[in-house]
Amino acid sequence: MAWNLTTDRPIYLQLMEQIQLSILSGIYKPGTRLPSVRDLSTEASVNPNTMQKALSELERTGLIFSMRTSGRFITEDSNMIEDLKKNYVRTQVLAFYHSLKELGFTKEEIIHYMNIIDKEEGLE
Repeated sequence: MAWNLTTDRPIYLQLMEQIQLSILSGIYKPGTRLPSVRDLSTEASVNPNTMQKALSELERTGLIFSMRTSGRFITEDSNMIEDLKKNYVRTQVLAFYHSLKELGFTKEEIIHYMNIIDKEEGLE
């Protein structure tokens, strides 16, 4: 997984988001074990304490859980993952919609252009 971290926001929040996206996209499947803190922090090129903080926060949300001697695992709660997906889509669509509205596009124009792009790109 590519870790795209920037300096404009706390690193642990970006790590949390990227791990969440990895869960949503199926890279990390429900019930599977996450790599160790050391492995994840090495992969992301961050301090292990920063990765630990991100994982602890994800644990607090219930998206991952710890088993003392076995490591951390992805929740098996498919409803939680589905809700997270819906919230992610909602956030992305609203940001897209509002940015185009600020440029003066109407709802109908946005839909029209989306349909054109669907056809041009073969996304239908």
